[in-house]
Amino acid sequence: MSEPVRIVLVGATGLVGRRVIEACIGRNDIRLSAISRREVKLPKGARMELFVAEPDKWGEVFDALQPTALISALGTTIKKVGGDEEAFRAIDQHLVLDTAQAAKDAGVRRMVAISSIGADARAKNFYLRVKGETEASLSKIGFKRLDLLQPGLLRGPRENDTRVAEGIGQMFAPLIDPFLGGKLRDYRSIDAGVVAQAALGFASRKAAGRFTHTHDQIVRAAREWAKQGS
Repeated sequence: MSEPVRIVLVGATGLVGRRVIEACIGRNDIRLSAISRREVKLPKGARMELFVAEPDKWGEVFDALQPTALISALGTTIKKVGGDEEAFRAIDQHLVLDTAQAAKDAGVRRMVAISSIGADARAKNFYLRVKGETEASLSKIGFKRLDLLQPGLLRGPRENDTRVAEGIGQMFAPLIDPFLGGKLRDYRSIDAGVVAQAALGFASRKAAGRFTHTHDQIVRAAREWAKQGS
């Protein structure tokens, strides 16, 4: 039996991060640890290490754990930071990049980052522009393998994070998704658990390179990873 893949998760309190933890329950092929700025309530059955530390200390945790891969599910919203664009950048861009660099400096070879469909450094939309700029910067850090996941609207309940517009979108997404064909397929909504499983699957792959994955690739990778554990 091969050694389990050592993965560190950041963004464990978010929608995708929590699903990553849940997806690892009962799996022997993954050794998951998480780093967070605050305590995280772990789901029943979770067997993992959780390190609570300020971001400037995360590099020390990477040095101690020596993981093979990093999964970044860090992120916030403009509304949550009160419309402050710099506060948004501080998390979705600067914290993501600083964490990635600290991981790379500690010898982490692979990274999986949860981004967004439509991410483009030249986009007029501020959110998508920041996501695109962050992707471009991550590509320059030098990981042996970098996977950028670009899901559409994420479906799933959030804890202590009410997003009215997103909630309405989740209600109507099942009705709209079937009509999104062709190039619009990438904009279909997707369950956060599927994105989490795909992230774990990509973090376990050894082939070198930079890869961008949209809806269909994410769904396929999640199915493959789930089958490996059955």
